[in-house]
Amino acid sequence: MRGKAGLQAGSGRDAPVQRQTVTTLTLEALRERILRGDYPEGAPLRQDALAAELGVSRIPVREALRQLEAEGLVTLSPHYGATVTSLSIEEVRELFELRALLESDLLRRALPHLDASDLDRADEILDRYEDAFNAGDVSTWGALNWQFHEVLLAPASRPLTMGILESLQNQSDRYIRLQLSLTKGHARASDEHRAILEAARAGEADRACALLAAHITGAGHSLLEFLREHRGNAAR
Repeated sequence: MRGKAGLQAGSGRDAPVQRQTVTTLTLEALRERILRGDYPEGAPLRQDALAAELGVSRIPVREALRQLEAEGLVTLSPHYGATVTSLSIEEVRELFELRALLESDLLRRALPHLDASDLDRADEILDRYEDAFNAGDVSTWGALNWQFHEVLLAPASRPLTMGILESLQNQSDRYIRLQLSLTKGHARASDEHRAILEAARAGEADRACALLAAHITGAGHSLLEFLREHRGNAAR
């Protein structure tokens, strides 16, 4: 684990809102460390060590780990405690296939409701995405990648589906960040994002949805090749 970057928990008796704030900050800190690769897949997550690293008690750490389990980022076992979830090759394939299906459906539903401000916001996010990647700010461009998708999909007004997609995104994000960082695949991703946005701005639903599905499945195929190479031929 990397050096201490603590959270300052309040002293004395916390009010419920303060406790929730500490839990939320702990959750966000642990999630980001997992997505960033500080805690690699299969790594143990010991509550005492995490609490000391973040400068909080074990209670918010325990609550955060339960939430991360619900998000698919952590596996809790009565015998081994908490570990960072490791996805098999087939699970990664399924994850991207699900994303392609769900996001294409949401985009088709969202397109009639997208207005100029949504499209301009998506364009601005892509500018920041490219700036962040060029600056080597992996955390920022990883978050902006999802924000771009979210802006285009949110007008569909399907909160349950968006919740499922956020979980799928969290599970795939750490792998995507690692892959793009090492393979420099961001140029293709950026070009594909621009093409999706152009089709959406033109109101071409079939083309926009096809481009989005191809973008996600293509990223999935590239990631599968990357994982096979780095895990060895046994990873099938």
